[in-house]
Amino acid sequence: MGNLFEHMGIERDRIHFSWISSAEATKFVDVVKEISDKVRALGPNKKLVKDYN
Repeated sequence: MGNLFEHMGIERDRIHFSWISSAEATKFVDVVKEISDKVRALGPNKKLVKDYN
Protein backbone atom coordinates (compact mmCIF):
# COMPACT_ATOMS: atom_id res chain seq x y z
CA MET A 1 0.00 0.00 0.00
CA GLY A 2 2.86 2.36 0.78
CA ASN A 3 4.18 2.17 -2.77
CA LEU A 4 0.84 3.33 -4.19
CA PHE A 5 0.80 6.37 -1.91
CA GLU A 6 4.44 7.15 -2.70
CA HIS A 7 3.62 6.89 -6.39
CA MET A 8 0.87 9.48 -5.81
CA GLY A 9 3.38 11.76 -4.03
CA ILE A 10 2.38 10.99 -0.45
CA GLU A 11 5.26 10.05 1.83
CA ARG A 12 5.00 6.79 3.75
CA ASP A 13 5.34 8.54 7.15
CA ARG A 14 2.15 10.53 6.52
CA ILE A 15 -0.04 7.41 6.56
CA HIS A 16 -0.95 5.24 9.52
CA PHE A 17 -3.51 2.47 9.85
CA SER A 18 -4.57 1.31 13.29
CA TRP A 19 -7.39 -0.84 14.58
CA ILE A 20 -9.03 0.91 17.51
CA SER A 21 -12.23 -0.26 19.12
CA SER A 22 -14.95 2.25 19.94
CA ALA A 23 -14.32 1.33 23.58
CA GLU A 24 -10.70 2.52 23.37
CA ALA A 25 -11.12 6.30 23.51
CA THR A 26 -7.78 6.82 25.27
CA LYS A 27 -5.93 4.77 22.67
CA PHE A 28 -7.62 6.77 19.89
CA VAL A 29 -6.52 10.07 21.42
CA ASP A 30 -2.96 8.79 21.89
CA VAL A 31 -2.70 7.53 18.30
CA VAL A 32 -4.11 10.76 16.85
CA LYS A 33 -1.68 12.87 18.88
CA GLU A 34 1.29 10.68 17.91
CA ILE A 35 0.50 10.71 14.19
CA SER A 36 -0.34 14.43 14.20
CA ASP A 37 3.01 15.22 15.81
CA LYS A 38 4.87 13.09 13.26
CA VAL A 39 3.11 14.66 10.27
CA ARG A 40 3.51 18.18 11.68
CA ALA A 41 7.26 17.53 12.07
CA LEU A 42 7.45 16.47 8.41
CA GLY A 43 6.04 19.83 7.33
CA PRO A 44 4.23 20.40 4.06
CA ASN A 45 4.40 17.65 1.47
CA LYS A 46 6.84 19.14 -0.99
CA LYS A 47 5.47 17.14 -3.93
CA LEU A 48 1.96 18.47 -3.42
CA VAL A 49 2.67 22.11 -2.52
CA LYS A 50 3.05 24.53 -5.41
CA ASP A 51 6.10 26.77 -5.42
CA TYR A 52 5.01 30.27 -6.41
CA ASN A 53 8.55 31.70 -6.58
